[in-house]
Amino acid sequence: MAKFTPQQAADVLAIKQVVYEWGDELDIHNGLQMRQADVLAEDVSYNVGGAWRAGLAEVEAFYEGRAEAMRAGAGLMTMRHIITSLRVSFDDADHAKVGYLLVFFAALGDGPFDRYCDPLAVADVKMECRRDADGEWRIARFDSGQIFKRG
Repeated sequence: MAKFTPQQAADVLAIKQVVYEWGDELDIHNGLQMRQADVLAEDVSYNVGGAWRAGLAEVEAFYEGRAEAMRAGAGLMTMRHIITSLRVSFDDADHAKVGYLLVFFAALGDGPFDRYCDPLAVADVKMECRRDADGEWRIARFDSGQIFKRG
């Protein structure tokens, strides 16, 4: 059972909000406004597209490249990241580990969709969050492993 101090309880809410805003950025803007969302640390370690990205600039370059490739092909996807079973534990006052299940839906085009769409993937996600010098919590490390994938 998790037992938190009042400060840790407030931090858990702030950390959850950062994670949810990260998901919204991907869902609403396909990751193209990650810097403006201000949810990733400048020196983030980020595993996406089968490779580790070092720093916010490399993460931005990945999402920009992916969007460019999609636009040149079938077009941008509509995505939804459903975050569930979120757990937070603290290493110290300014560093936390976050784990959750991510259910990911994606389809080409703009919704609403009226045809069947099962999840593209279900993943075990591990994040590390850090309170930066400005007092804001940000994602410092993102990693996930898909346990179910659409064929």
